[in-house]
Amino acid sequence: MSSAPASVGPGMRVTLHFSLHQASGEEIDSTRQRAPATFEVGDGSLLPGFEEAIFGLTAGEGGSFEVPPERGFGQRNPENVQRMPRASFAADMALEPGLVVSFADAAGAELPGVVREIVPGDDGEEVLVDFNHPLAGQVLRFDVDVLRVEAVNPS
Repeated sequence: MSSAPASVGPGMRVTLHFSLHQASGEEIDSTRQRAPATFEVGDGSLLPGFEEAIFGLTAGEGGSFEVPPERGFGQRNPENVQRMPRASFAADMALEPGLVVSFADAAGAELPGVVREIVPGDDGEEVLVDFNHPLAGQVLRFDVDVLRVEAVNPS
């Protein structure tokens, strides 16, 4: 008697290839030209919408699906865009829109921010820094090919 193939779900380790696209079709990331990704379901390393979409798939299966912002990187939060005095940055730092700058949060963890704009302020220049995830507010499309599904702790 043969058992059914293992499927993606809690307690499983999954190895797969994926491509991630913005709604416009632009590819953002892909494992197809490098080693496949391996993760444990529920370990927090993947977007909730991604994990949910691949539940039930077995090795050799795949598909395409969309993840809405609420199940991906969240909606953009205008409160995550901060005005900071230019003097808060090193004088020799060439600030320009699109530059990613690393900050430390209250716990000392790294927090990246993207320079959006340099604007005149009352006390000199101010820098608008966006701490939203770059993919916040976007519908994401994933193309997935499951290569292997195995129990994390086989009995």
